[in-house]
Amino acid sequence: MSQYTHPETIALHGGSHRADPSTGSVAVPIHQTTSFQFQDTGHAARLFGLAELGNIYSRIMNPTNDALETRVAQLEGGAAALSVGSGQAATTFTVMNLCQAGDNIVSSTDLYGGTWNLFANTLKQFGVEVRFVDPADPEAFARATDAKTRCYYAETLPNPKLQVFPIGEIAAIGRKLGVPLIMDNTAAPILCRPFEHGAAVVMHSTTKWIGGHGTSIGGIVVDGGNFDWEAPLGEGKGGERFPTLNTPDPSYHGAVWSQAAKPLGPIAYILRMRTCLQRDLGAPMSPFNAFMFLQGLETLPLRMERHCSNATKVAAFLSGHPDVVKVIHPSVMTGESKRRADAYLKGGHGSLLGFELKGGKEAGQAFIEKLKMFYHVANIGDARSLAIHPATTTHSQLNEEEQAASGVTPGYIRLSIGIEHIDDILADLKQALS
Repeated sequence: MSQYTHPETIALHGGSHRADPSTGSVAVPIHQTTSFQFQDTGHAARLFGLAELGNIYSRIMNPTNDALETRVAQLEGGAAALSVGSGQAATTFTVMNLCQAGDNIVSSTDLYGGTWNLFANTLKQFGVEVRFVDPADPEAFARATDAKTRCYYAETLPNPKLQVFPIGEIAAIGRKLGVPLIMDNTAAPILCRPFEHGAAVVMHSTTKWIGGHGTSIGGIVVDGGNFDWEAPLGEGKGGERFPTLNTPDPSYHGAVWSQAAKPLGPIAYILRMRTCLQRDLGAPMSPFNAFMFLQGLETLPLRMERHCSNATKVAAFLSGHPDVVKVIHPSVMTGESKRRADAYLKGGHGSLLGFELKGGKEAGQAFIEKLKMFYHVANIGDARSLAIHPATTTHSQLNEEEQAASGVTPGYIRLSIGIEHIDDILADLKQALS
């Protein structure tokens, strides 16, 4: 738990690092090493036996990564975190940490295209079923739940639909049934803290806003430390919902993770992810990338202010343009969508923005071709302003029905508004729309 309560301060001072003990370096050093010297055979045995936590091998843990993990965990209000090689790895790990062949999860339909494809196709190869439901009806999650349901999954600010997920409502449904809610909070760092609304796990693609500069790929998973993994299912003795955490694990000397973690804190979920999935599947974040994300994290609160301010002004401009049919941004939504945005997003409505032009697909593609300052890239969350046509790029592997369910129409344009001066952003949009 951080001694600081404000995100602006945690982003700079969170964690235990104050200065490197051997050099006095204020910046977290890049520990570009594969291995770590053990003090003696007893020390090595204690580390491998989980009697104490420490550094063994950089595929599993690293001091630079640990500094990032601790800081992000404190920023989200969680108990512990694990950094991985990409946002996709983070999403995969969050689910597979709880699932075995024959299990299922219930997911929101409002997803990033890569996540949809992972859930709809790739997880099938491992025998895990994903049941997609519309978050506009929270009770749909309950109706899709059975004894083999291991978790719920959703995005706080879904890309590209941008209708804020009802975190509290569905987290409450899940907790009554003993099902944890996993939230992808990539598009709303600082703006939303899902643990405060009942989520059990939070993940980020650090590639996006946390990094903020388009230089590094990475992901991170945060364990809220607030979920009872040993609760009984029906008349059971306890823990039946989560066999990966509550039955002996033959890959680690028969360890039962819900018990093994108790001397270390409420971190059974993230401890298993680190010692099993990260160890066996090997998707670590490089220490250099962890260092880059620490640099981005330091200015994240300031950047989010400018991102959100600029995006709100762009939404207002596009809403008044005669060639724009529809603008999709929380600042211009009404009804239940507005209520959710106001309830869960504090300090801004995010920097993702979508809109449709009268001319459909052809007009949308022509608009992108005419942009000069905006970059035409697949990324989001950069300090720079970005634009893309999702139907032919990020969501092109989905069929028309799946695209529509995730919020992508043929003429949809997605913008990720950067931190440039608003006059320059609007000028580029005006000339591309002319």
